[in-house]
Amino acid sequence: MTLINANSRSLAPTTPEKSEMRCGWFSNPTPANASLFDRDGEWIIGVQGGYQAEGDWPSFSPKQWVKTNVHYGYGCACLRVRVDRSERQVVVIETAQARALSVCRRDPALRKLGFK
Repeated sequence: MTLINANSRSLAPTTPEKSEMRCGWFSNPTPANASLFDRDGEWIIGVQGGYQAEGDWPSFSPKQWVKTNVHYGYGCACLRVRVDRSERQVVVIETAQARALSVCRRDPALRKLGFK
């Protein structure tokens, strides 16, 4: 349902921007919770019981995934996405590609985020 109010732009739905490639740490610490941490910060992909971006998450091999909570954890990935910058949310994942952990580990902009 779209809200339309001629007197208020704040009630208008936000339109996602054109697609862009974002690479960084894909974090899935618990069921349905996911974010991408890149050089610009955190992008929310999903929140358990709430917001979920459209599209498929990356598939990681065991060598590309660090388990931190049973099978939940993080890996390095590149995603072609459309985002809502004001909400810092991924709206649509168009493509998602897992990468070697070493790619993110070597990136100086990502090293400071605390993923190892």
